[in-house]
Amino acid sequence: MAKILVTGGAGYLGSILVPELLNDEHEVTVVDNFMYKQTSLNHLCANPKFDIVRGDVRVETTMWPLLKKADIIIPLAAYVGAPLCTQDPIGASTTNKDAIFMMIKHLSKNQLVIMPTTNSAYGTGDYCTEESPLNPISLYAKDKVEVEKQLMNHANSISYRLATVFGMSPRMRLDLLVNDFTYRAVNDSALVLFESHFKRNYIHVRDITLAFQHAIANQKTMSGEVYNVGLSEANVSKWELCEIIQKQLPNFTFMQAEVGVDPDQRNYIVSNEKIESTGFQTKYSLETGIKELIKGYRMIRNTRYGNI
Repeated sequence: MAKILVTGGAGYLGSILVPELLNDEHEVTVVDNFMYKQTSLNHLCANPKFDIVRGDVRVETTMWPLLKKADIIIPLAAYVGAPLCTQDPIGASTTNKDAIFMMIKHLSKNQLVIMPTTNSAYGTGDYCTEESPLNPISLYAKDKVEVEKQLMNHANSISYRLATVFGMSPRMRLDLLVNDFTYRAVNDSALVLFESHFKRNYIHVRDITLAFQHAIANQKTMSGEVYNVGLSEANVSKWELCEIIQKQLPNFTFMQAEVGVDPDQRNYIVSNEKIESTGFQTKYSLETGIKELIKGYRMIRNTRYGNI
């Protein structure tokens, strides 16, 4: 049992993670500003081990009392993705970077931080391991790189460079690539691709929860390290992703056109061997995630679940 503080815990990742942490008998406090008016944690309020604080992670007087009580901190609060960060660069940097720097200065060496960063920091590359040079292009990726450098100076920290996430969540996001493509396949039956040969890595939202649980269980051996966290068989291009979706939705058609540019220029194959060598294994395939998304989109019929 541990006392765990999860910032942004009512979001896309947190609304899957927090219930599982409670199932593991941890005491969990969530701080969230509820900027998307989500009610994704309502069902947890009866649990005596759960507490919720409505607040902004950038406010030191809000965060300091919460930080000093925590054994483990999982900072999920963020402006996620290049488009949202471009839309509000000040809000993005103060939340994604400045708030984390403020948090780190208050931590003792015994407090564990498990920080999600991003493998979009690799930019355009070939085969990327944790030792590959970083080439962040977007503001989102640049801030995450700075945070990771600062974080690794803390005595007890783990950085997870997450692949692009997919899957259903109580606080749903439609702007993530697999989620977006599947939504369009279900509702439009057609999609125009740009940079369709660009490859990236993916991971199911529930596998990210498993990765955090794995870090908590193995913190003594994993602390002080950076890990890529993705689904090793899911290093696929946009075109290949559409082919996988088409197997479950045969009426889905797609084509290539020069109609856009990826702001992160993500085009790489990512190695997840390092975290797999610690005993971590993913459980959810792309096919499984697409199947659940198809079911979910029978309920979701609008795009208010995006981050932009």
